[in-house]
Amino acid sequence: MAACPLATNDPATFDRLRRHDFAIGDAARLRPLALALVPCLSSPDPAVRDDTALAALTEWMRGDRLDVATLRELRARGYARLESNDAEGFTGPFTALMLAEVARTDRRMAWMDDVERATMVEHAAHHLEQVRDYRGHVPGEGWRHGVAHGADWLMQLALNPALTRPQLDRLLAAIASQVVPASSHAYAEGEYERLARPVLFIARHEAHAEDDWRQWLAGIAARLDETGPAWRDRDWLARRHDLLVFLAVLNLQIDLAPDPALLPLQQAVQAAARAMP
Repeated sequence: MAACPLATNDPATFDRLRRHDFAIGDAARLRPLALALVPCLSSPDPAVRDDTALAALTEWMRGDRLDVATLRELRARGYARLESNDAEGFTGPFTALMLAEVARTDRRMAWMDDVERATMVEHAAHHLEQVRDYRGHVPGEGWRHGVAHGADWLMQLALNPALTRPQLDRLLAAIASQVVPASSHAYAEGEYERLARPVLFIARHEAHAEDDWRQWLAGIAARLDETGPAWRDRDWLARRHDLLVFLAVLNLQIDLAPDPALLPLQQAVQAAARAMP
């Protein structure tokens, strides 16, 4: 697999790109440069990974600078990198952020066909479900934030009006898998908000009734597994903490932006909170 072409001992390269807002006057140079930056999303250096590679790719996609052929190739390379070895823990989260931007371009002006979009939904859902590295920010290394970055990819998909009910359900299943993570990890770095955002946008599709939301939340609550010592078990308490805060964040975000489309979700959320052990 190709290596990042940016040398970490050449800060002038990064400064030059950032100083000019990643402006590339020669369109012929833009495609190869964009593709060359994909391996840099795995760099352990945040100046390369965050401030140069991801920032440049985001700027070019949000500025409609990349053609569909380049977007398709970025997507293909992103999928491949998600299957690669990620010993340092940066490849998955930052590739997910890049793919979230690819998804955003399709939402703003559709270029994927139904099969391509369905395939991306499956890739995104599977990626979030597989996250087991729960590190957030590490001084000197920057962010990994696998759950939050995976949820950002799901959010961009959830915003797309072209998604079908089964595809929305697939996203919800992936979110449910991380609300109460398998590791009994208590989130503390904003993961709740990031997991909640795609849920709110899914609710705005108005494809789910209150009973659907109740069933979805009941499935998450079942992961608490009340057998055993419960209140004297730290793993159980961590799982309860994650679910309770997630419900609180959902309810608060709905209150802050009232929308009739969100009422079925909010009623289900409040019922789930009242039923919490």
